Formats: sequence, structure tokens, C-alpha cells
Amino acid sequence: MRALDGRNNVKVYNLSAGKSLPEWLTDRKRRQLSKRDVEFRRRIELIQDFTMPDVSGCVRVSPDGRYILATGTYKPRVKCYEVAALSLKFERCFDAEVIQFEVLSDDYSKLVFLQEERYVELHSQAGRWFRTRIPKFGRDLAYHYPSCDLYIASSGSEIYRLNLNQGRFLNSLQTDAPGVNKCAFNNVHYLFTCGTEDGRVEAWDPRSRHRVGVLSGYKSVKQLGISALAYNDTLTLGVGTQTGQVLLYDIRSDKPLLIKDHNDGFPIKDLEFHNSTGLVLSMSSKMVKIWSKDTGAPHTSIESGVDYNDMCVVPNSGMIFLTTEDTKMQTYFLPSLGAAPRWCSHLDALIEELEEEDAPDQYDDYKFVTEDELKQLGLHDLIGSNMLRAVMHGYYMDVRLYSKAKLIANPFDYNDFMKRKVKQKISEENQRGIQTKKLPSINRDLFERLIEEEKDGKKKKVAAAQALLTDDRFGDLFASSDFQIDKDTTEFKLLNPVLSRMDKKKKKQKLQEEEEEQEFLKARGDLAEDDSSDSDSIMSDMGEDLDVKPKKEYKVKQDSKTERDKWKQIKTESSEKKFTEPSNPLKKKTHESKSLNFTAADSLTELKARRKKLSKMTLADRLDMEDDHPESIKQHTFGSREMNYVVKKAPKFERIKQQQKEHQEERRKFHRSTAKLKGKFKAKDPI
Repeated sequence: MRALDGRNNVKVYNLSAGKSLPEWLTDRKRRQLSKRDVEFRRRIELIQDFTMPDVSGCVRVSPDGRYILATGTYKPRVKCYEVAALSLKFERCFDAEVIQFEVLSDDYSKLVFLQEERYVELHSQAGRWFRTRIPKFGRDLAYHYPSCDLYIASSGSEIYRLNLNQGRFLNSLQTDAPGVNKCAFNNVHYLFTCGTEDGRVEAWDPRSRHRVGVLSGYKSVKQLGISALAYNDTLTLGVGTQTGQVLLYDIRSDKPLLIKDHNDGFPIKDLEFHNSTGLVLSMSSKMVKIWSKDTGAPHTSIESGVDYNDMCVVPNSGMIFLTTEDTKMQTYFLPSLGAAPRWCSHLDALIEELEEEDAPDQYDDYKFVTEDELKQLGLHDLIGSNMLRAVMHGYYMDVRLYSKAKLIANPFDYNDFMKRKVKQKISEENQRGIQTKKLPSINRDLFERLIEEEKDGKKKKVAAAQALLTDDRFGDLFASSDFQIDKDTTEFKLLNPVLSRMDKKKKKQKLQEEEEEQEFLKARGDLAEDDSSDSDSIMSDMGEDLDVKPKKEYKVKQDSKTERDKWKQIKTESSEKKFTEPSNPLKKKTHESKSLNFTAADSLTELKARRKKLSKMTLADRLDMEDDHPESIKQHTFGSREMNYVVKKAPKFERIKQQQKEHQEERRKFHRSTAKLKGKFKAKDPI
């Protein structure tokens, strides 16, 4: 949506403004582009798919106000939009382009279309019902509700009448003009009026089918013709001409009450009266003018970069639909004409928010400078040229020209700017330093868990954790004691059983790690009575003094960590040996001399020697060594165990296999070959 500054400070809102994506894009690509582009994401799409493939022609609102119907090309089609769903209800295609159409019922169930190639199509709720042709090319049509007669204006002097109740053509109305451009009925007394090519307006009584009056007093339109007709009430008639003038008549007089000129030279294509405000909307191909019907004073105007084809004002509202020579049908909303329709009442609240926001005009490509600044830059001679545009107490100039002039006038500004930037960057780095995150005193466990999820969690968990940690609305969760989580309550344990189990698991894991650390220290002799002597001996074995530097201490820590890992490995291998069952004594041992006896290593030196001996063994020896222990049980951390075993076949399967073998040998004994019988028998001759 875009707010346009209309004349007389009248707000005009273009609801169809904004970026649109090509139709040939896939739905996935369309969603990706809409997420990236902020302007496209913030646009207001009042009615979904309110477009045509090439050009839009006519637009109407059904009498009950629930449906919007529009025609366009290419291929010729009609689209029906349901305002309750703000989307397309159905779409139908034609064989010929639509010139004009009318809604015969309250909804979309009865429609009539005047098409090119002299066709008239009648549509029902299910689709096309009937199709006929008229003798000459049609230009406009009007429907007489009391008699069910359809009046069709054509390029000839006749006005054709088609009775939709009887389903046949009636006698035509004969005019004195070479052609009829427009026709319209008065909704109160049903006076039929038609505008001709020679600039005359003829009035007919549909009851007697006689002409009751002719308006031909305006001299300048005799040669140019009538292009629009509209009634306001029982007496006021609006006439639009091909020279761009609008004439308001009282049907009791042949002199116009008011003449309004568009001053653009384009024909008036459509004319509408806004009864609640007393304004007239006249549309040419370039603009829509809104003015007072009493004085002709301009209210505002609407312009765009494309040509207009048709106009429709939503009854009792300030919304206007315009069809254009473009794919997009335009929608405008003027709060001065009335409120938004009931099906889009949210527009009123949105307009109020936009009016409250103070959004000044910003020009990214121009720089505002005063006359003193121009003198300092040496551009005082440009005053009066196209390079400067005078506004209030200064001028607008191109920002690129301003940057170049400022660089020439002050060449040292750039160096100063770079120095300031470098200093600012250094100060930011110094202030950053090593920052430690202070844990809150309230809900500390929750805070730590959110930090862990933010670092190593999934996308959804990361987003939720960031929202809780950064959003100010959840600040009291870690600051106020009212939000303290009591983990001892039964409600917490019932709602969060997984968290309770995770906490127990973490405590158990922590205790197990402490026990392993104690065992490792015992193996190294760090828990002896004289700790100082042991530590001195360890340091002396490493060739280091007691007073070591920080770098040496780091090395000692790394060595101790390596030894701790090796100790865990030795412990695991020893546990595997404890749970390993003895092998089968009846099995042959082919490589007994080269087999290894797996016992717990007393030192790191024995472990290295065993690994060295294993590396010298052949693959066959290692495989035989693995076969000696077909069944083994391994114990892992956290109390889990792993058991490897070989499934032996049952005696039943061995017995079945032996029986099959004996059966095959028996069949082989009784087998007789037929190779010797070849050629001894001859076939008998047929009788």
C-alpha cells in the first residue's frame, strides 16, 4: 500500500502498489524471494490474484456486494472474486474478447457478455447457457428489469432488443444517428438514454418505444460524439464526450447545468456519481478526476503510468476498482469518500496507523545544502542551473556531485575520517577483551541449559533459546524471585520427568568421573602420605625443577592428561578380560606359541610391549587369536555391557542335513542313463 499526495491534501491510498513476483516462478522460489525482500513481504494484497494475464477490460460489483467480476485477455476470460474469502472463486474463458457485460441477478448466477465478432453470450451459474449473434458490431448494452429486455447499442442506427424471458429478438429502436456509442437506463423511472456518434443524446420511453426527447445544444461535440452516460437521480444526467468534457443536464432542459473539462484531450471513458458525498468521478484514459457536481470544484485526482479502461466504485464506500492496460488491476481507497467496505474493514484501522506515523520525505540520491554551504564548496555558480533545485531556504543537489565537491574542497577530510575509524575499531577491540558471562542467581540451571542449546542445539531450540535470553519481556525470569523454579515440587516432576532424569544422569556421570580421577591419582602415587616427595620425584623424572615456568606447567598438565587417557584404556581392557569366558578346550590351538595372554598391564611399558608384539603378528595369527575367544563380554562406561557370541546350529538341522546327503547318494546309485537307447527306436509312419 502506498499513500499518494492528492490535490487539496486529500489522502489517496493505492492498495495495489508494491512489488510483484513473476508468475513463472515456482512456489518455493516465490516464498524464498518474499522472505528476503522486505518491501514485498510488507505489501498489502487486498484480493489475492487480482490480475489478468495481459490486459484487463471491464470490472463490476454484484448487486449484493459479495462478488467482484472482471474481464480481460489473453486468452479472453472472466474472473469472479469472492470478497468473503478475498480470493478467486472461478475463472472462465471465451472464444472472443469481451466489450461490455452486465450482471442480471443479485449474484454471479446470471451474466450477459457483449463480445467482439457480434456475439452475445448468456452465462448461468454452471457456465455458458446460450450464445447468439447480432447483425452489426455491438458497442454497449443495458438491461431493463421490468420487461426483461436487453438493449444492445451497435455500430449502426438501430438499437437491438433481446427479450430474455421469451428468448427472441423484438423490434429494434431506430435512431437518426449513424451509430450509437453508449446507452443507459434511469434506475427510478427507467427512461432509456443513448449517446450517438454525432454528439446527440436521445431519450426513449421503453413502454411505448417512442423517442421522447433529443439533446443537441452543445455545439462543440456535434462532430465528435458521446462516450459516457450516467444518471444520478431522477433528473440529473451526466454526459461524457470524446473531447474530454463532462456535461451535467437536467432532463427537463436542453441546456447543460455545468460543464467540466479534463483539459487533456482524451475521451471520457466512464462516469460515476457518488451519492453520499455529492461528488462526480469522471475517468479518461490518463486520469480519474473527482469534483463537486454543484460547483465543479476539484476534490482530487488519481493518475498512474498506464492507461485506464474501466472504473467501478464500490457502493457506499470509498473504494475504487480500475482496469488498466496492464496485468494488474488497481485498487484505490479514499477515506474522504467513505469508509472501507465491510469485507475489508481492517483498512480503516490500518489507515489510522499510517496517518499517526510522521514519515517525512527522504531523498537518498539528493543532498540538501544551503547557500552558505554552496559558497564553501565553490558551487555558487550553479545556482539557477539544472544541477540545483531550489527548495525553501536551500537547494537539492545530486549526492555524488556533493561528495566530489566536498573531497576537492577539503582533501584532508578523508584521511581524518580513516584515522577516526581506525581509532574507533581499536577502542572497540580493547573494550571487548575477555568477557565472562555472569550467571544469574535465579534459575541458574535453566540459564545454563539455554546457553548450551544456543551453542549446540537444533535450529528450533536455538531460536527458542535466543528468544528467552535476548527478549526483554523474559528478563524477570532470571531476575525476579517470583519466577524461581522449584524442582522439588511434584508438579515440576510430573511436567518435566525428562529434565529430572537428565539431572540425575548428570550427577551420576560427575561422580563417576571423580572416581576415575581418584583411581588415576592412586595409580600414579599422588595420594601417598608424602605428597611433596612424590611430586618432587615426578618432576625430577621429567627433568624439570620445582620452580617451573607457566609454559612448563602446561606441558606437565598435557602429559598427565595423556597418561590419564591411557589409564582409562588399560582399565577397560582389564574389565574385558574379567568378563571373558574360557575358550573350548577341545578346540585345536595351532599357534599356541605365538598367542598372547591378556592380563591387566601393571605399567605403561608393558602395554607398549604388547602392542609392539601384536603389530609383528601375521593376520592369520590375529584371526586365530580372535577365534579362541568366540564369546566375550565387554563392560563400558555408565554400566552398559556388550556381549559377542557365535550362534551354533541345533542338532536337528545337522540331522536333516545328513539325511539329505544320504538321500542324494541313494538316488545316484539307482540312476540309469538313456544315452544307450538313442537311435534304436524309429517313429512309425502315419496311416
